[in-house]
Amino acid sequence: MRVRLALAATALLAAAAAPLAHAGGADGRAAGTAGRLADFLTVDPAGLLGADGTVTLSGTYRCLDDSEGPVLVGSSLHQQDRSAGIGGTRAVCDGTLRAWTNTAVVKDPAYQPGEAHVRATLVQLVPEGGLGLPRPGFRAVEEAPVTLG
Repeated sequence: MRVRLALAATALLAAAAAPLAHAGGADGRAAGTAGRLADFLTVDPAGLLGADGTVTLSGTYRCLDDSEGPVLVGSSLHQQDRSAGIGGTRAVCDGTLRAWTNTAVVKDPAYQPGEAHVRATLVQLVPEGGLGLPRPGFRAVEEAPVTLG
């Protein structure tokens, strides 16, 4: 029950104030949880930029429970006045630290080698209402600089 309450509070906070800081540190423990694991994700400091405009971003994540709906790792890349979503990965929520990699081809305008910024999100799609349409519930958000090369 505490996990559900924490997820609900996180979703409400995400709706009220963006951007959010990620829930945990590099060891996956959220501040104030006294050693209990929490959902979290990281972004690797380097991204790959292919000659054809393919962008690959990566990092790690941990999530604990996907019983209410599927969980995805999404990412977006920002450089100067350009911004694009870079793929999405289905998360496995079993408490294990796992790697994520998202890839997309972005041609116009193309990204350039050098500094950029990534926003990665761990989002759960929760069915809501009589029709069961999914509502996104943000479980963790990480914003980080990245070097494209």
